[in-house]
Amino acid sequence: MGKSGEAHLPPRRIAVTLGDPRGIGPEVMRTAVRSELAVIPRDALLVLGHSGSDPGLSPFEDVGDWDGTERGAGSVTAAAMLRGVELALEGDVGALVTGPAHKPALRAAGWDVPGQTELLRDLTGASDVGMLMCAEETVVGGPLRVLLATTHLPLRDLFRHLSSDLLLRQSRLLVRALEQDWGIHRPRIGLCAVNPHAGDGGLFGNEEEEIFGPVLAQLREEGLRVQGPLPADTVFHRALKGEMDAVVAPYHDVGMAALKSVAFGTGVNVTLGLPFIRTSPDHGTAFDIAGTGKADPGSARAALRLAVRLMGNRFDTSRGPG
Repeated sequence: MGKSGEAHLPPRRIAVTLGDPRGIGPEVMRTAVRSELAVIPRDALLVLGHSGSDPGLSPFEDVGDWDGTERGAGSVTAAAMLRGVELALEGDVGALVTGPAHKPALRAAGWDVPGQTELLRDLTGASDVGMLMCAEETVVGGPLRVLLATTHLPLRDLFRHLSSDLLLRQSRLLVRALEQDWGIHRPRIGLCAVNPHAGDGGLFGNEEEEIFGPVLAQLREEGLRVQGPLPADTVFHRALKGEMDAVVAPYHDVGMAALKSVAFGTGVNVTLGLPFIRTSPDHGTAFDIAGTGKADPGSARAALRLAVRLMGNRFDTSRGPG
C-alpha cells in the first residue's frame, strides 16, 4: 500500500503459506489475504496449502495431503515453504509470507532445524541470515525494528555464540536491508549492550569492551552510522523517539520483550539475507485457541502489508525509496 493508502500492483506475486494446519496459521493467514484483497490485486497473491485448506479467496496451489498426524503437519508445512522458495528463486514471486510452523512437527517430518528462518537459509543456500523483528507502527507511534543477533538458545549458552564476528555480520545485513528494502539512506544503528549499564566501565562485565568495541571501530571505519554499546534499559526508548532506525539486540528476549511491549499482536518477523522478501507473523501456532475464533489476525495482516512495501522497494525500479 502506498503512503496515501492507494492500491498498487506489486512488481511480483506474493506467495502465502498457511503454516501448521493444526494451529491458528490457516485462519489468520486467510483473514489477512481476505482483508488485503481490497488493496492488492487477486492475481498478485498465491496461497500455498494442503488439499482442502483454501476457501477460494485467491489463486491457490495444492502442495499435498495432510494425513492428520504431527509428521504429516510438518510435511505439508515444509512443502508449502519449499514451493514458495522454488517460485521465488525462479523469479515468479518476490515475497514469501509464511504462517506459523511447529518446530517438533518439522523435526518429525525430517527437517532438523530450529525454525523457519534456518530452513529458508538452507533451502536458498544463503551465506548469512538475520531475524529482524519489527513494527512499523507502535502504541507510542514510531516504528521499532530489532535485529536479534542470537535467536533461540538458552541464556547460559549466550557467550558461546555472541562474538565480534557475529555482530559485524548481523549489523552489515541490517544496514543493507534498511537501505535496499526500507529505502532508508545511511540508516542509523544502535548496538544494545549485553551487561547492565553497558558494563559500567567493566564493573559489570567486560564484554562491551572486548566484543562490542572492535565491532564499533570496524563499522565506523566502513562509514556506517552506528552507536553503542547502549544500555538495554534506554536504547529501545531512544529508538522509539526516532534517534535510530534499528537496534541490534544481543539476546532474543531482550529484543522481543521491548518489541512486544509496544506492538503486541502487530509485530512482523522479517528474514534478512535472502534473495527475496520473507515476512511472517511474530507469534506461534497457538494450538489452544485454534478454531475458536479468538485468534488475532493483526500480525498476519501486518506481515502481508510489509511484504508488499519491501518488495516494491527491492524489485520495482520505477518506484522511489520509502
